[in-house]
Parts: sequence; C-alpha cells; structure tokens
Amino acid sequence: MSSKLRIGSLFLVFNIIVGNLSACSSPDGSRADASQGAEFSVALLTPGPISDQSWNGGAYQGLLRIRDSLGARISHIQTKTPAEFEENFRQYGAQGYSLVFGHGFEFQDAAARVGPEFPKTIFVTTGGRRTSANVSAMSFAFEQPSYLAGIVAASVSKSGVIGCVGGTELPPVKSGFEAFVLGVRAVNPGARVVTAYLGNWDDAAAGKEQALAQIAQGVDVIYQNADAAGLGVFQAARESKGVYIIGSNADQNGIAPAVTLGSVVIDLPNAFMALATEVKRGEFSPRVHVLDTRSGVMKWVVNPALRAAIPPPTLRMVDSLERTMRDGTFSTSLPAVARDVP
Repeated sequence: MSSKLRIGSLFLVFNIIVGNLSACSSPDGSRADASQGAEFSVALLTPGPISDQSWNGGAYQGLLRIRDSLGARISHIQTKTPAEFEENFRQYGAQGYSLVFGHGFEFQDAAARVGPEFPKTIFVTTGGRRTSANVSAMSFAFEQPSYLAGIVAASVSKSGVIGCVGGTELPPVKSGFEAFVLGVRAVNPGARVVTAYLGNWDDAAAGKEQALAQIAQGVDVIYQNADAAGLGVFQAARESKGVYIIGSNADQNGIAPAVTLGSVVIDLPNAFMALATEVKRGEFSPRVHVLDTRSGVMKWVVNPALRAAIPPPTLRMVDSLERTMRDGTFSTSLPAVARDVP
C-alpha cells in the first residue's frame, strides 16, 4: 500500500473514532446515555447533584424513564450559576434537542432569554409560571401535601415547637412552608414554628448545624426542603432523642426510617413522562402545567415504620382531607399558589 493510501486510511479511521466519540458526548463532554442518532432527544439541567435523594434525584429518574419508555437520547448536566443555565440551554438548543428541562424556579430567566433563539426546541422549567411560544412551566402544588404534613407534625410534637429548614427562599419552598404552618395551626393554634434558610442546597454540614440549633430551641419535628443539604437535617434528627423529621420532593422515608414521619412527595418521573410524551407526539402547547394532589403528582406519603406514632384521629383526618384534594373539593386558607389549582 502506498504512503498516500496509508495516510488516507488512517485519516478515515481517525474521523470514524472522533465521530463516534462526539456521538456519545453531552455538551459538557460527559457521555450521553443513548446513541446520537435517536430522533427524540431530551436534556436535563439540575442545580444540584442527582445523589441528593430529593429534588434533583427525582428529576434524573424522570429523565431515565423518558429514555426507557420513549426511546429518547438523553443528557444531563449539573449547573451552578445563572450564566451556566443560559450557556447550557443554548448548547442543547444549538444541538437540536427536542426538549430541555431546567429543573428549578431559578431557570426561568435563562429559558426566557434562550427560547426565542431555538424555536424548534421546547424548554421547560419546574417550579415557575413563565411561558412563551416554546417555553413552558411546571408548577407543583407543594401547599396541599405540606398542609397535611403540618397536621401530622403538630399531632406528634410534644413541645409545641416545630421547625422548617429550607435551602434558599424560593417562592415554591416558601409557599410550601406557609401551608405547613397552616396545617400545624389547624391542630395547635398556639404552636411556635421556627423557619430558617441555609442559603444553599448542597451543604449537608450546614443543614445539620441549623437542625441542631433548632433542636436546642425545643423543636421536636422538622420539615426540611433543602435537597442535598437536607441530608444533614436527617443526620441531626437521627442523633437527637425524641426528634422527628418530614422529608420532601421524593419519598425520603427510607433515609432515616426510625425518625421520619413521612414525606411530601413529587412524582417527578410521572410528571416528566407526561410532558415528554406530549412533546414527542407533537401535542405540546405552551402553558403552566399545574400539578397537584388531584393530578396524582403531589402526595403525602406516611412512613409505614412510624405510622403507629401518629394518633389514629390524625390519620383519619389526613386521609379524609386527602380524598377531598383528589376529588377537587378541598378548600382552606392556603397560599395563593394553591388557590390557583383548578
């Protein structure tokens, strides 16, 4: 074989290798989970690690379900700053992705800016309410199951002092805590609720420190919504005598089953699948997708291991209220977001 032919062959092999590597890469250089040739492609941006067993982990499970059920090519990137939100939205749009989820209220501005540049890509943010021609939003009614969690917390608390620990003071987190307080006061009008925000979603040590500070004030039930930082709250409850915790976003009852009363759960895989199916079928319409107890996405899940710790009248009350939420007849003085639910 001549030297020219050998060089040409080597160049062809090099191009094939590079092409195959490119076909398996996400915009950040990480390996995607399916072949580049798939027609339907879905990406996910999360503000924190998918190992949090909460908000981000649930979203990633939704992405995997879309891959397995709809045959989608998928990609995931963890982002940290608003600049990264916009940069990665733009990269996925430039690559022609069908659907891109920005998982969090904080992704709304970036989606609004990038969406018009890539009209063939659908951008969806979770926890927000802003829409445009190819930008949609999911609004989760945290208020409903949070209200039920408040009823349970007040029924179990012996001190009458109850805590809330959040990551940052985003509107969906704040309204969930407000509904929780209403549930507490429905059972014990004189209860004191201590609320604190960590300023981040990742620092488990800070979560533990804040939980211990609340426990020192007499708190004996803590409702946490702090993602990976919330794992530190679980640790504090495990190490403290007579303290219970309530999980959020995912079914966290298994993290510390001896001290977890239950979880305010978002069925993110179900929510993500429903919207992705709509996009794949060409049935997408830009709107705010309000997801509540009636839709089956939001729910209060009691921990079976601690069901006996909850007074039977409370269990009956919660079951009754949950039925009214499912059939659409539930009514109480919940925050405005909850009243918007059809």
